[in-house]
Amino acid sequence: QAQLVESGGGLVQSRGSLRLACAVSDLDLDYYAIAWFRQAPGKEREGVSCISSSDGHTYYGDSVKGRFTISRDNAKSTMYLQMNSLKPEDTAVYYCNAEGVLTSIWGQGTQVTVSS
Repeated sequence: QAQLVESGGGLVQSRGSLRLACAVSDLDLDYYAIAWFRQAPGKEREGVSCISSSDGHTYYGDSVKGRFTISRDNAKSTMYLQMNSLKPEDTAVYYCNAEGVLTSIWGQGTQVTVSS
């Protein structure tokens, strides 16, 4: 059964950086759009960034544009989210997602806390 496992979260000071990783098993990333979402306490889950499965185009939410970079290494079956210039408002649980034609798979989430 396909599985996604996030890592790399933690506590960081404002303006610091973190790199999240999402290890993928039993899934061919060539056929899936991949994305990162986040959910802050008391707020709805929001999309952060994604990579299209068809053309590899990347998309970013307005709040992270210019600071975050999404990438994937299909050979390593891993996707990444490089987060720079972090702000306290980036504090949330971050989830990776793989979206296929018939399947949507989520990781369990990793906590990112940015202190001011």
